[in-house]
Amino acid sequence: MPHIMPIRELRNINKISDMAHKEQKPIFITKNGYSDLVVMSSELFAQFMKTNYIDQAMYESEKEIEEGGASIDVDDVFERLNKKYYG
Repeated sequence: MPHIMPIRELRNINKISDMAHKEQKPIFITKNGYSDLVVMSSELFAQFMKTNYIDQAMYESEKEIEEGGASIDVDDVFERLNKKYYG
């Protein structure tokens, strides 16, 4: 279950920081009963960014193929990578 806290709890930032690092989940901060902010540890943020980067790359690849881009055989890809990085 997500953590939801009113904005006044930001006064106790050490508690929020400890919670964010311990549980590695986002903490949703509300203002006047509505979602306003999301607080998370830097480690969790890095995970989100990595996942977003991968999702974006997959989306762009699928879009390129839908627009007529040519696909490459996986064996050819690995052969090119091996030549490039290992001679």
